[in-house]
Amino acid sequence: MGYHPSWCYLYCKNKPYQSLISAGVSLTPKSASLTLVHGKICGKDGFHIRARLHPFHVIRINKVLYAGCLGKPQGTMARVHIGQVIMSICTKLQNKEHVIEALRRAKFKIPGCQKIHISKKWGFTKFNADDLEDMVAEKRLIPDGCGVTYIPNCGLPDQWRALHS
Repeated sequence: MGYHPSWCYLYCKNKPYQSLISAGVSLTPKSASLTLVHGKICGKDGFHIRARLHPFHVIRINKVLYAGCLGKPQGTMARVHIGQVIMSICTKLQNKEHVIEALRRAKFKIPGCQKIHISKKWGFTKFNADDLEDMVAEKRLIPDGCGVTYIPNCGLPDQWRALHS
């Protein structure tokens, strides 16, 4: 998240965070997917979007008028810290420019300044794309859906032999 005047931030345990209304959080992935699918760029199966924010914080109004002084729930919002990832898209390298354009258009659905960061990781895993092929060849990584399972070099010999035989 970008930097704003101090009145834009709320403080939780002396750390600033900015809040996003749930409508903006839910519209951002939809906007990016519509750009990629209806623009006939990637197709439905050419990308995977993961929303990293979830609106759990309940907004309340008229706290004084209602019993218990909790207020009437009005909606939900997501708490966003500075530098937090809002949304991730995984796709092939040939669609890189189109995904950047889709993310640029999706930025306008959220208030504040956002950055588009291109990761060196492979998909949604924590491993670099350069090291991944070597680790798969050594059978230290096993594909598991949209992620991978890491098999360490240490452990029981029977399990290690079963995987590497």
